Amino acid sequence: QVQLVESGGGLVQAGDSLTLSCAASGRTFSSDAMGWFRQAPGKEREFVAFITWNGGITYYADAVKDRFTISRDNAKNTVYLQMNSLKPEDTAVYYCAASARRTALKYSASYNYWGQGAQVTVSS
Repeated sequence: QVQLVESGGGLVQAGDSLTLSCAASGRTFSSDAMGWFRQAPGKEREFVAFITWNGGITYYADAVKDRFTISRDNAKNTVYLQMNSLKPEDTAVYYCAASARRTALKYSASYNYWGQGAQVTVSS
């Protein structure tokens, strides 16, 4: 059974940092691109960041650029999202996802596997 399991979410104050992890099991994702998306209450799911299979390329949404860092450890089948200088508007459920594609990685439709999500709440 293929699974992506996010962890590391929680309640923090504005300006704090938090690191999300996404552990994959059931198959190796070392050849897949990995992405993070988020969905705030009452809003559509939005792209946050992606990283290519070897970590050679990373890309961020403008809203998180220079604050968030995506990384991966293929030996551990794990992808991370380091979030710094958190803002209340970062409050959302964060999802990791895996894609066999090499393009169009900003779009949720490009991803084949999804985690169940991790809640991140940033208080002001």
